[in-house]
Amino acid sequence: MDFSEDIEKALQTLEAGGTILYPTDTVWGLGCDATNTKAVEKIFLIKSRTEAKSLIVLIDHIDKLNTYIEKVPDITADLLASLTNPVTIIYSNARRLSPKVVANDGTIAIRIVKDDFCSELISRFGKPIVSTSANISGYDPPAVFSQIAPELRANVDYVVSYKQDYFTRTKPSTIIRLSDDGMYTIIRG
Repeated sequence: MDFSEDIEKALQTLEAGGTILYPTDTVWGLGCDATNTKAVEKIFLIKSRTEAKSLIVLIDHIDKLNTYIEKVPDITADLLASLTNPVTIIYSNARRLSPKVVANDGTIAIRIVKDDFCSELISRFGKPIVSTSANISGYDPPAVFSQIAPELRANVDYVVSYKQDYFTRTKPSTIIRLSDDGMYTIIRG
């Protein structure tokens, strides 16, 4: 299957409220429409994960941040420009997202993707998508497709073919908590 056909099928699945297994700019991920609570609940079931843990949301451009958080801290663009590895930032005061992706304290973890597949998928979908590692809760995240548990693959609505044969090991993103006043803390380096 080619890149365009994979995008189309993943897009149709997201639009129908389904779940996808897809390559991200970090590790293989489980995803769905981050604004659709029923779809997000499916992700928790697939992972056997407690809903008390929030999820990462992917967007395709920095300009979309203000749609999903009330105030974008002034330092955000400079912080993102200074980092070369994928970075997920935890922001205060999430909005317009499923409450199931937002932490109990109202924060949301958002990563702006640079990966071609994710960026095009999110851009065409027009909404953020969930990204959580494609593993059963408590197990290591898969660095390559072959490490994904067969039962997990069987429980999603669509499995992306793109990059299944890539063997480049990747790692999860850096996670930074950014406060409204511009102060930040590195949670995972």
